[in-house]
Parts: sequence; structure tokens; C-alpha cells
Amino acid sequence: MGSYVLWCLGRFFAPELRAWRGDMPLSAVFWGYGVFLSCEFAALYALAVYLEQLLVQQMLIIAFGIYTLWILVVIWRCADNAAAFWGTMARWLTMAWGLNTLFVLLFLQVDLLVQYGHG
Repeated sequence: MGSYVLWCLGRFFAPELRAWRGDMPLSAVFWGYGVFLSCEFAALYALAVYLEQLLVQQMLIIAFGIYTLWILVVIWRCADNAAAFWGTMARWLTMAWGLNTLFVLLFLQVDLLVQYGHG
């Protein structure tokens, strides 16, 4: 049973595993996982703020932090699958985005801690 579950998970996450190994086209990873998925996280967080769901906000901050580490590694590895200019550009943009995300998540976490204190 356990090996079947692992096999199913491996099949389900096959594209993400290929991206982790650097075996996907940079454009698919950059636009699909990098831009689109980041926008989805932001939309979910905005909805959680609107609905005043502090626990959901906390879980999204943690998930987005883990995702950010993952996407930094994935884009760095997949950058070799593109022309040198685009690979370098993607790496620089993603590093800048990652630093920005670090600060945003830090400020969101501080805001949540303040809200916990007043709740």
C-alpha cells in the first residue's frame, strides 16, 4: 500500500520533480510556476485577509516561504535550458523577486503577530 501511494505521488508531482532536477523549459517554469503560481498565492492571501482568517494567513505565509525557496532553486536549475541571455535574466529577476518576497513575508508575519496580540 505504501509503495502504491508513493508511486501515485510521484506521478502526480512528476512535472514538479522534473523542474526540481532542471529538466523543464525555463519559460514553462518561469511563467507557469514563477509568475502564475505566485499570483495565486497573493490572491489567496488577499482573500484570507478580507475574510479575517488569521490561521489561513499564517499557513499561506509558511507555504509561500517554502514555495519561494523551491522556485528559486528550480529557476536557477532550469535557466540552463534557455539562451544564455534569458537564463541569466531569469536568474537575476528571480533572485530580486526572492529578496522582495523575504521582506514582504517578514512584514506580513509582523502584522500577524500584532493582530494575534490584539485578538
